[in-house]
Amino acid sequence: MADTAVGATAVDGAGAPLTPVLTRRWAAPESWTLASYRELGGYRALPKALGVEPARVTELVKASGLRGRGGAGFPTGMKWSFLPPFDPAAPTPRYLVINADEGEPGTCKDIPMMMADPHSLIEGAIITSYAINAPFCAIYVRGEALHCLRRLAGAVREATAAGYLGRDILGSGYDLEIVVHAGAGAYICGEETALLDSLEGRRGQPRLKPPFPAVAGLYASPTVVNNVETICSVPPIVLHGADWYRSMGTEKSPGSKIYSLSGHVTRPGQYEAPMGTTLRQLLDSAGGMRDGIPLKFFTPGGSSTPIFTAEHLDVPLSFDDVAAAGSMLGTTALMCFNETVSVPWAVWKWLEFYKHESCGKCTPCREGTGWLVQILHRIVTGDGTAEDLDTLTSAAANIAGRSFCALGDAAATPVLSSFKWFRQEYEDLVTGVTPPLVGDRALGAGTVGTGTSTVGAHR
Repeated sequence: MADTAVGATAVDGAGAPLTPVLTRRWAAPESWTLASYRELGGYRALPKALGVEPARVTELVKASGLRGRGGAGFPTGMKWSFLPPFDPAAPTPRYLVINADEGEPGTCKDIPMMMADPHSLIEGAIITSYAINAPFCAIYVRGEALHCLRRLAGAVREATAAGYLGRDILGSGYDLEIVVHAGAGAYICGEETALLDSLEGRRGQPRLKPPFPAVAGLYASPTVVNNVETICSVPPIVLHGADWYRSMGTEKSPGSKIYSLSGHVTRPGQYEAPMGTTLRQLLDSAGGMRDGIPLKFFTPGGSSTPIFTAEHLDVPLSFDDVAAAGSMLGTTALMCFNETVSVPWAVWKWLEFYKHESCGKCTPCREGTGWLVQILHRIVTGDGTAEDLDTLTSAAANIAGRSFCALGDAAATPVLSSFKWFRQEYEDLVTGVTPPLVGDRALGAGTVGTGTSTVGAHR
């Protein structure tokens, strides 16, 4: 595992050396420049890809077993092959759109990647665009990530000047334009169809599917939408081959992965490790839990994934293993909470986020997130009742699977999974066994009545 912030040596779960793949350049001097990228092996995969038919690149990615790193874990090569058969005479072109709108609470892997190594994304975007016969690629970045936007724009300029972008790339006859687009800061635009609407200049709201983006995506044309980490994984696969990539990780989830550790961890940050690494192993590399206070619960893939407890420390963090254990790997945003944290308080804070970020298109999400926040607020301020507990779980269960997109599911998940493992904490708050966590009756509350006290986070 690699503590990429300090460039520590990566090791696999058995303690054997592992050469970092995605983070190998992060600690290099001026790693974001073209000169540094080429010095460390950059743009060596591009001529290799351009030297074969586009379909062979897709087949290679299929054979590697690369799965999407944006959350769903869908096989990348298969997603590319969903595009209609390529026809040079088709009235509409194909597009590649890169989802860099990283907004899931706890997720912080793509922005460091684009800051430290933007050319790996550019090279991956060129190869992917070539594989799907796309003459245009858009990289959609959160507007708040200003430094990231500047780094990417600079990388595009450098790549263009060096002949890696533009017309007749490296004499191959292939043309490609890449545009870096700044989003407007909406969580909903992490959903691929809402991102496409925003990219087209409309309000970011999810589209009805089908048709899927592979058929009618950007400007109603065949489109592939991939995550930043997914695209950055393509050049190493082209350079070293599918068997090399499959030598890391698990059979069904091959390759390496960037795990984002945050919360009550001694050394939070980005850790690259093979897919299937456990949280226990990651915590060993991160110095364990802060102040020696034991782990209570954690999210395997951000706040929209069902929470795990200390019982799940040894669950392999791969797509299938985490699903079998009852959650989702998501974006591998491992938010770790120690035993001082109140679960209802944490869930309430997450729900406030989802309520704020709901686009308002559908009733279950627009109204339901508000209901959940109101009920949770009553519970954490000591005004809840036993009936509120039943209403809370009933409302969450009725939102899940009934909203227009997955945001409604994301809001329901923390409630339902926390009741599975920590229902007693909710009951103790409504019966008075646990004093109110926030509000004017909360013991030691720092801000009366506002629910903003940091003391309120603890039992």
